[in-house]
Amino acid sequence: MRGELRIHLGAAPGVGKTFAMLGEAHRRLGRGTDVVVGVVETHGRDRTAALLDGLEVVPRRVVEHHGTRLEEMDLDAVLARRPQVALVDELAHTNAPGSRNAKRWQDVQELLAAGIDVISTVNVQHLESLGDVVATITGARQQETVPDDVVRAAEQIEIVDITPEALRRRLAHGNVYAAEKVDAALAHYFRVPNLVALRELALLWIADEVDTALRRYRSEKQVDEIWETRERVVVALTGGRESETVLRRAARIAKRSGGADLMAVHVLRGDGLSGGQVGAADRVRRMAEGVGASFHTVVGESVGDALLDFARGANATQVVLGTSRRSRLARVFDPGIGARVVQESGPIDVHMVTHREAGRALRLPRLRTALPASRQALGWAVALAGPAVATVLGVVLSPWVDLSTDVVLYFLATVLAALAGGLGPALLAALLGGLLLNFFLSPPLYSLVIANPGNVLTVATMLLVGVLVALVVDRAARRGEQAARARAEAALLASFARTVLTRSDPLPRLLDKVRETWALRSVALLERGEDRVWRRVACTGDAGDCARPDQADVDVVVAEGLHLVGTGRTLPAADRRLLEVVGGQALLALRGQRAEAGAADAERRAAANETRGALLSAVGHDLRSPLTSIKAAAGSLRDEHLPLDDADRAELLATVEESADRLTALVDNLLDSSRLAAGAVTPLLAPVGYDEVAATALLGLEGADRVRLEIGEDVPDVLADAGLLDRVVANVVDNALRHGGGSEVVLRASAYADRVELRVVDHGRGVAPRERDALFAAFQRLGDRDAVAGLGLGLSVARGLTAVMDGELTAEDTPGGGLTVVVSLPAAAVVVAS
Repeated sequence: MRGELRIHLGAAPGVGKTFAMLGEAHRRLGRGTDVVVGVVETHGRDRTAALLDGLEVVPRRVVEHHGTRLEEMDLDAVLARRPQVALVDELAHTNAPGSRNAKRWQDVQELLAAGIDVISTVNVQHLESLGDVVATITGARQQETVPDDVVRAAEQIEIVDITPEALRRRLAHGNVYAAEKVDAALAHYFRVPNLVALRELALLWIADEVDTALRRYRSEKQVDEIWETRERVVVALTGGRESETVLRRAARIAKRSGGADLMAVHVLRGDGLSGGQVGAADRVRRMAEGVGASFHTVVGESVGDALLDFARGANATQVVLGTSRRSRLARVFDPGIGARVVQESGPIDVHMVTHREAGRALRLPRLRTALPASRQALGWAVALAGPAVATVLGVVLSPWVDLSTDVVLYFLATVLAALAGGLGPALLAALLGGLLLNFFLSPPLYSLVIANPGNVLTVATMLLVGVLVALVVDRAARRGEQAARARAEAALLASFARTVLTRSDPLPRLLDKVRETWALRSVALLERGEDRVWRRVACTGDAGDCARPDQADVDVVVAEGLHLVGTGRTLPAADRRLLEVVGGQALLALRGQRAEAGAADAERRAAANETRGALLSAVGHDLRSPLTSIKAAAGSLRDEHLPLDDADRAELLATVEESADRLTALVDNLLDSSRLAAGAVTPLLAPVGYDEVAATALLGLEGADRVRLEIGEDVPDVLADAGLLDRVVANVVDNALRHGGGSEVVLRASAYADRVELRVVDHGRGVAPRERDALFAAFQRLGDRDAVAGLGLGLSVARGLTAVMDGELTAEDTPGGGLTVVVSLPAAAVVVAS
């Protein structure tokens, strides 16, 4: 009998999978189950290791590999021990070279085959199908993976969940990794966005597994009722022109239902919803993929029954389908598929989507524009052939029909001519029909003499019917043409408005669209200045054409002294009216562009004034203090009447030296800031170690005795300018010493991907997240105005110098309180001696 597999699934390391597994082992042990520990990785976590007490642990097997001793689970020993339950941690682990199986999950398969139940753990990032997704989120590709099928085959999958904030606190308290790894982990893999995304992946993956299990149960138990455990939307598509409208509407319904599953269904055979066009299924499939819907093809004699059967089988909660394309008259005799689906849907909600094709299948005539030449030619042909055919039928059928039937045939010919070609063919058919009726069928035969006055009324009536039908046809054609033009104009205006509203610099694109729409050679917006000279505000196409409004083929007055002009061809009056509206949009775009430029200029001026004021304030305060100290000390030294011993003289000279050093540092920062602003800093990049730079930067730094270096020898060198990096580290450490509240400052270095980071950690009052961007602004001291605060240029200069070396300078919270400033630079290439 094969053993059962139970897996504790987590979103990230440290959520408590191993802890939960050991807790389950103690519960089973308390119930008398024979439990052994095959392998459990505690990673130095005391609370996890404490749970091993009381459990039998199978000794691990030691493997020698290149002089290194590696410990692995002793698979043979566990099989020989043959417990009821074995604990095997980290299912995706890669075994040491020389082991019987390459992966730990393969060891687990052997244990299960031997009838041993296994409890194991795995993180979502180790699932094989999610490798690319996790690499995109975290920036690190997992080398150890386990096939999804192995995890899915488990009899029980229990998710171990914890909020990202709680996990970060657990990490900061040292409950996950060793202290030297905490900072890098918090800054990279364990960032809140990463943890939120991984948590969502884990929850969605387990939700899909639960959904699969539910579908399997419903299938095995033949459950037909709808269980609204999750929103699922089924949309029925025909492949006709209305399919895109219906599909997009269904996609919006699915999105508004909280991201519901969307399934597109194409029903084969039958009428109404079934597509009869060649290639309809392929076209529908492409449309479904475009909106993220799954595509399904079903076959059924009754389209409505097939659609509902599919919806019930998929446990769908909503069905979307288009309204019938058939005419109202046809729907009187058969209500259609939509009506039947609504009646038989039961608990499934049904959405009927209207579209342009609704109710138009049997309407005659279907006119979209005014009658074209081909249509008129057809009308003249019907006007000639219709009365002739009516005459032939009247002569042939004369023994069996009377004159009233002949009149009806001529009426029919007149109506057909009016429908086909309008007024002219209708009049011709009426006149020709009246003459043929009088000559061939009305006594006296073969004569144009009208013996019966009623025949005059018949001809007049045919003329009136022809005129009326033709007028209706012409009016419908004109209305159709007007409607089509109105739709086109509305679409154009919406497109122009969208350009104005969504683009940062809309005017050139707006003029370009005007030129493309009306096939003009060039389009320009001309403005007349106070000197009465016309100037181009914007132009597209041939710029030499548009110089003055009187030289243009199209001239539209937008505002006083502002014209929209075009060259290439003249436009009809209707197009000119539309162009006037576009001119108004161009005016709005121009005003918005100028307002934005004015606002940007005002912002630049305000920033310059603020910088100037800050500089004057800082210089007036921060330079006066050391100068005053120097003057006072020098005056005391020169005063012959002031008794000074050697200690006093040494103290005064130290004051002069200290104040001079402060002045030098302030001037250096000012000069560096101006050089950075002018782009005059050119770094000389070479491999350099953080440990060397940190030692140099601390020399002569006040409070350097409170700085502790934790930079290992194995930290790679960075590609940087040693002198500039020295200034960066000195400024950052000096800032930490000044504002760290007297706490110890720690310098740590770590490598991550192709970058090496130096973290300057203090435990002061920290900086609020909303103020971190301002922390690196020039003359920024976050309200600190004491006499030794400096100009507030230290971190600004440090960030600028870091940037010219292709690095980044950022700030983040220190776990437990305080501020950590991170210097990130590219790692230097490692050169291997041959």
